[in-house]
Amino acid sequence: MALEPEEIERYARHLVLREVGGPGQARLKAARILVVGAGGLGAPLIQYLAAAGIGTIGIADDDAVSLSNLQRQVIHGTPDIGRAKVESAADAVVRLNPHVRVDAHPLRITAENAIDLIGRYDLVADGSDNFSTRYAVSDACFHARRPLVTAALGQFDGSLTTIRAHETGPDGHPNPTYRCLFPSPPPPGSVPPCAEAGVLGALAGVMGSLMAMEVIRAVAGFGEPLVGRLLMVDARAMRFETLSYGWDEANPLNGAGSLPAR
Repeated sequence: MALEPEEIERYARHLVLREVGGPGQARLKAARILVVGAGGLGAPLIQYLAAAGIGTIGIADDDAVSLSNLQRQVIHGTPDIGRAKVESAADAVVRLNPHVRVDAHPLRITAENAIDLIGRYDLVADGSDNFSTRYAVSDACFHARRPLVTAALGQFDGSLTTIRAHETGPDGHPNPTYRCLFPSPPPPGSVPPCAEAGVLGALAGVMGSLMAMEVIRAVAGFGEPLVGRLLMVDARAMRFETLSYGWDEANPLNGAGSLPAR
């Protein structure tokens, strides 16, 4: 996909990177990325994807902007209070980069609507704040054969990984699913919501930016994705650690019981 003259200047710092260059930037322009959640993680993620020149960004969120969001959800501003987050985020993208198309989906992703929506995109980046959405998105990505970049926030900690469970790893086994990492959600009430527990605002910016880097690397085609690796960030100690995890043959998606007999 050819770049327009204005885009060549806009993306000049990408174009001189050997790992990106013209071919990588063209792949970014051709890409269709679905962002789940326009909140703490989605806000910086959407901004950096737009700035990088992702051709089409889908945004799925059923919430409206509230005053308490603005401590960390930096794509929205005070005048946006009460507006649908997908509308506010879409306007911010247009201001930042008019070459990017935004598809707004003012809905909550569920097991019933996930596959149809996800199937319209090349890659999904999940910044949702609840386990039911995360499992619905990750299961649908497997069935739709789409890569998934997924992150989560705690009070002072965050995590990030990439799921490509529809593909096979170097060892010949299927890549791990989200359910290999988290077989089941925690018991109800065991993880307090953000409104009760709180969250460090700048940490959302760090994790959302890391999500954007993971997406951009996957689309442009350079670097080593976080497949089978969970990046963990501790904001108290400013510590970054990586935990390796593997395919669980008991998982219900691509486990031994779900694979065809050889």
